[in-house]
Formats: sequence, C-alpha cells, structure tokens
Amino acid sequence: MNPDQTPQSPKPLPWYKDGLRFKCTECGKCCTGSPGNVWVSEQEMSSISKLLNISIELFKRKYVRQRNNRFALIEKKSQNNDCIFLKDNKCLIYQARPKQCRTFPWWRENLNSEDSWKSAAEDCEGINDKAPLVPLNEIEQMLQINDINLQ
Repeated sequence: MNPDQTPQSPKPLPWYKDGLRFKCTECGKCCTGSPGNVWVSEQEMSSISKLLNISIELFKRKYVRQRNNRFALIEKKSQNNDCIFLKDNKCLIYQARPKQCRTFPWWRENLNSEDSWKSAAEDCEGINDKAPLVPLNEIEQMLQINDINLQ
C-alpha cells in the first residue's frame, strides 16, 4: 500500500493530508476585489433577511441579482466590487453569511496544489504559519459543504 493511502480509501491522500494552517481574521479582503458571484440559497436569504429584520422579498429586491437561474449577492460597483455587506472591512452579516463565504479558503481552486494555497495566502492574512492547524477531516467537510452549495 502506498504511504499516502489508508485501508479505507484506495485513492491517494491530498497534498494537504497533514492539515493546513488557517484562522479567519475577519479582515474583509476576501469580500472585495474582482467581480464575482457569491451564490445564496433560499435558506441563506431567509437567514440573512431575518438578521437584517426585513422581509425576504425586500431582501431580494435590494441585495440580490439573478444569474443562470441562481441568486447572487450584488456588489458595490463604485467601490472596487466590494460585497454589498462589507462596511469598514467588516461583514455586516457575518453570523448569517452564505456557505460560500463560510467555507473560504477551503475551495477546490485554493487546494489544487501547494502553489495554489500559497497564492491564496497572498490575499488572505488568515493563511499563515502561526494560525492553528486545521486537520484534513475538517478541510474535507468544508469542501463537501462548498461542493453542495455550488451545485
């Protein structure tokens, strides 16, 4: 048996099998920059609208756009494409933020290789050698959550 395999799993373990160091600093850097889509489900929109104490209908009118039969949060075009809920580098809906936000940086594109992880670290101060070690099983759980969210 290959040393990177376990008896339960015939496929090789990923390069990050020993875990990765990360702790969110709530700096807001992942909420700004290039245009993109932060996908939100009906359940997430409901949770956010409750947090904001507004109806889901008003929430959808004010904060959401439809793309490819899915919903995405709008961005502040005049402010570097910041998320609509980013203010003073803080998330106004942090307690109810969408799964896509909660699972960052545990996205497949950031975990493809050590180089892609190092590239993510250039923009994310939470990825550093002093951060707590996140074990493989937690990383895999976050990947599964994000995979379900992106379907």
